[in-house]
Amino acid sequence: MTVQKIRTMGDPVLREITQEFTEEEILAPETKELIQDMQDSMKAAGGIGIAAPQIGVSKRVTIIDVPEESRYEEAQASQRMIIFNPKIEFLTQEEDGYWEGCLSVPGLRGFVERPNHIRVSFLDENAKEVVIEAQGFLATVFQHEIDHLFGKLYVDQIKDIKQLVFEENL
Repeated sequence: MTVQKIRTMGDPVLREITQEFTEEEILAPETKELIQDMQDSMKAAGGIGIAAPQIGVSKRVTIIDVPEESRYEEAQASQRMIIFNPKIEFLTQEEDGYWEGCLSVPGLRGFVERPNHIRVSFLDENAKEVVIEAQGFLATVFQHEIDHLFGKLYVDQIKDIKQLVFEENL
């Protein structure tokens, strides 16, 4: 289990559509190692979420772990979730906007508006189906991380490019 290099914008793996996991793959020892590497890499970089492509693996898994204390003022703590093969359903057209950052886009923040109420179905680390409804900031975190699994970065979602800034200017 080791901290892996975070891939940054421009790396082709970040623009790939990832491959789904089978139930057998989810339960395999190699996947447990991948999850640990993702967790270690996310913590070392100070993130609240990470997707497998961010460490160079084009597979459909992400981790969300919003701690009590984070750099995001609007964050509400969440339990750690390991999310395989997620499917997202938008429950409203109403949007909230947040200044998003990303481990793969270091030093920048962009104002992104996303649907503020979603339902996500996925398999957990035991290959059991989970369905979660999320609102507000947590809904944004889910959408941000799931985007990574389909070759998208938050910068692709910015409606006004003038709303992309260096963190120190925010």
